[in-house]
Amino acid sequence: MKHAISLKQKYIQFFHILIPILVTQITLSLMTFFDTTMSGHASPADLAGAAIGSSLWVPVQTGLSGILMGITPIVSHLIGRGEKDKADFNVMQALMLALVVSIVVIIAGGFALDPILNAMGLEPKVQHVAHYFLVAIGTGILPLFGYTVLRSFIDSIGQTRISMIITLLSLPINVVVNYLLIFGKLGFPQLGGVGSGVGSSFTYWCIFLLALIIVRKGGVFSEYQMLRKLYRISLAKWKELLKIGVPIGFAIFFETAVFAAVTLFMSQYDTKTIAAHQSALNFASTLYMIPLSICLSLTILVGFETGASRLKDAKQYARLGIGTAAGMSVLTAVILLVFQDGVALLYSNEPRVIELTKHFLLYAIFFQLSDAIAAPIQGALRGYKDVNSPFLLAFVAYWVIGLPLGYVIANFTDLGPYGYWVGLISGLAVAAVSLYLRLNYIQKKYARRTGQSAV
Repeated sequence: MKHAISLKQKYIQFFHILIPILVTQITLSLMTFFDTTMSGHASPADLAGAAIGSSLWVPVQTGLSGILMGITPIVSHLIGRGEKDKADFNVMQALMLALVVSIVVIIAGGFALDPILNAMGLEPKVQHVAHYFLVAIGTGILPLFGYTVLRSFIDSIGQTRISMIITLLSLPINVVVNYLLIFGKLGFPQLGGVGSGVGSSFTYWCIFLLALIIVRKGGVFSEYQMLRKLYRISLAKWKELLKIGVPIGFAIFFETAVFAAVTLFMSQYDTKTIAAHQSALNFASTLYMIPLSICLSLTILVGFETGASRLKDAKQYARLGIGTAAGMSVLTAVILLVFQDGVALLYSNEPRVIELTKHFLLYAIFFQLSDAIAAPIQGALRGYKDVNSPFLLAFVAYWVIGLPLGYVIANFTDLGPYGYWVGLISGLAVAAVSLYLRLNYIQKKYARRTGQSAV
């Protein structure tokens, strides 16, 4: 990365960082997308089971990955201050922390999995698929979290194209293994929806090992001397990583876990309604990769400029990113409205599932419009290392407002299952407004502290 002076230069650098991150995030999302759609072509029960398993896995994956992503603003600030020599120590500490987090998650999952699924009252086959999907994908927790740390480092120094290439390689691996195991091709066992969990875990191991080799031996990383020394555990550094990462992780967790909670409530409906809800939610999650990628880009760029005490430049990047996300959300809303029939057909051949999915997709339009404002602002705030307030705002918006409102509308009006989507949309709108106000406050606070202009 380099200091961009004019607005045109900032746009160029912003998209130079953004495009590879966007491709990376879409690719990661497509792994879940193909898990769901390919399982759906096995049977509605496989679709529902894999989708429920995925909806329970994603909050854990994204929330805990968010904790490990605390390395991104730390390294970005170091690069902004010209302290590249300190990056290796920080990344090694983050990798050791990732190992500990992985072990804790595996142990906790072993105790919690069956009680959660039993509480949902699912049909036997659906529960069977969901259970073994989660068991299978759980074998990939360690490499996934390790890859999260390495990818965060790669992105934080502006080498987003490298993480893009690594992640792009994961998609064909995932699709091929899914095909072999879901449908039992070339002599492999026919596992249905469970096979998609095995495929994802195998893919996580592949991309982690590839990233490890590249960071250790790659030419562009030679000046950082990455992973060539062994360090003792530094509890002080872990504390710093957790101080930044835990609020980031919990903010992401509360946003994604609310969808898992909705899935629990949706279990009162029939299998086809659950399958349609999960299909629409899966596609909306794919669209979310656009504002999420802008969020991650702003964390890097705002952190880089803030670390160098160039507050005017940091503020310009924040405005640029939020405006871009808003414009792209309008475009994707139009696309979703026009092609909702085709989108629904991607997930199932069952007429009833297709019809219900189309209805849910209408709500997804409003859903992603609010997301397009809230996500980039969170990224900008993380660049300023402001993480506690966004976490609290996310909790209130999603769990105090969105979920209870959705429950009331779903159970006491004629909207039924669509009521949960209305509640989620309302929570996201509250989050967008409150986060925008917080960003204005933080920018003025930094300006007062340094004596620079707040404009």
